[in-house]
Amino acid sequence: MTIFIDTSALYALMDADDANHHEARLLWTRSRTKDQPFVTSNYVLLESITLIQRRLGLEAARLFQTELVQYLHVHWVDETLHSVAMKTLLAARLRGLSLVDNTSFEIMRSLGLETVFGFDKHFTDQGFSRLS
Repeated sequence: MTIFIDTSALYALMDADDANHHEARLLWTRSRTKDQPFVTSNYVLLESITLIQRRLGLEAARLFQTELVQYLHVHWVDETLHSVAMKTLLAARLRGLSLVDNTSFEIMRSLGLETVFGFDKHFTDQGFSRLS
């Protein structure tokens, strides 16, 4: 089973002080042991690296790139996907929903993915199940 991984999980893996760190480590280890592939987008990677660098520093961003990214299959957002996600974002009219979230939803739907490794409630609001 392929699992989409969100910024919330990637950040929790990197920050020992994050409220979801312990759960994220357990889920990551269990999934890696089962050799379950993770898919993400270049938008999620950009968001994650930015957040990690800003909150944890450049060395943490380097560690993220060298230690975690190698296990991720990156789906690159093209102009068409960006446009669809932007239209969905504007139509949703929800302040807390982001363009990155919408691209993630569209990727998951296009790939037939049902499960997300993440802690953002917007995924369950969209009908996806959370990795547990």
